[in-house]
Amino acid sequence: MDQTHERKMSFEGAEGRPAPPTSLPLQGQGGVASQRKKLSAPPISLSLDQSEDDLFDTPDDLDINVDDLDTPDEADYTDHEIDWEEPQASQRDSAKEAVEPIPTYSAQEERQDSKLWRTVIIGEQEHRINMKSIEPYQKVISHGGYYGNGANAIIVFAACFLPDSDREDYHEIMENLFLYVISTLELMVAEDYMIVYLNGATPHRRMPGLNWLKRCYQMIDRRLRKNLKSFIIVHPSWFIRTILAITKPFISSKFSSKIKYVNSLAELKELIPMEYVHIPECIIRLDEELREAAESSK
Repeated sequence: MDQTHERKMSFEGAEGRPAPPTSLPLQGQGGVASQRKKLSAPPISLSLDQSEDDLFDTPDDLDINVDDLDTPDEADYTDHEIDWEEPQASQRDSAKEAVEPIPTYSAQEERQDSKLWRTVIIGEQEHRINMKSIEPYQKVISHGGYYGNGANAIIVFAACFLPDSDREDYHEIMENLFLYVISTLELMVAEDYMIVYLNGATPHRRMPGLNWLKRCYQMIDRRLRKNLKSFIIVHPSWFIRTILAITKPFISSKFSSKIKYVNSLAELKELIPMEYVHIPECIIRLDEELREAAESSK
């Protein structure tokens, strides 16, 4: 092989590839044979001394200038921007309402609330009384002491303490008051007893209705009806006389015989001891006016 061919092969090897051998074995006859090139693999470095920083080095021609990149404007994120520092006013208000603290409930308030309702048993049936609604009217029934030698109770019913019928909650109050009167009567009475009905100084709008009186009579336990010795009506009016006359068919003849009319407190003193009987001031004034009118008419 001539020198020109050797220089050409040396120049190609100088570019980074190993130079082929200068001579090849000849095969075939007459020195003319096919040639097969045998190439060697480039050297591979398996050294572990290379640092991690060298592995991620960016070539100089791939340097990126961040300032030249186009970034979206702030307006592009207006609709999707989330404020992580402070919630909006509406969110704060809703969160405040959601965590509104429960008002404290003291032990005294709890005891007071338990007194607003009373559970009573009337005729083997349980009833609940709203004591708050009848608080101004609880004076309608009271204990007037005892009479005779035994434990004969005096029960005083003052109609002047009944509510006005023009109230919007009149029926609700009368329903609870009815249960209160019946249950209190059962607690006060142990043996024989009498009822003193103070009818004076009671305007027509405060007079109990016929149905209310009828229910009271029907709801009274049989023992209480049997042990009732007398039903005294003080200062009876034509209205109460009419009501009793209408209710006569609904009550027994024995009960009707127990009804007595008394026109003054002086007459009442002749029947029962008055030491523990509470007489309202309005009835005392009415009794004085009636007495003066009776004396002047003579």
